[in-house]
Amino acid sequence: MAFAFQNRMDEAAEQRSRAYFATLSEKDQRRFAALEAQRLGHGGVIYIAKLLGVSRSTVDRGIREMELLPDDPAAGRVRRQGGGRKKRSTPTASSKAT
Repeated sequence: MAFAFQNRMDEAAEQRSRAYFATLSEKDQRRFAALEAQRLGHGGVIYIAKLLGVSRSTVDRGIREMELLPDDPAAGRVRRQGGGRKKRSTPTASSKAT
């Protein structure tokens, strides 16, 4: 006998959640997914992951981040220190072909 998740949102709430989720930064998306999954209880992680189109591990990572929120080392940041594309260096005179 398969488990049937009972705490589904109505269609309007699902659409609002997807629309709001799309406006968030990557970190905030994980945390929003985690909040919703925890609010729904047992089976919420799988339901929210499918609803928002993310992996279960993304929701789990958001849950771990929420547990550490009071001591968040990345508060106010969108990416981790050193994350993202590296700055383009300008060519020096010695690196130019003659």
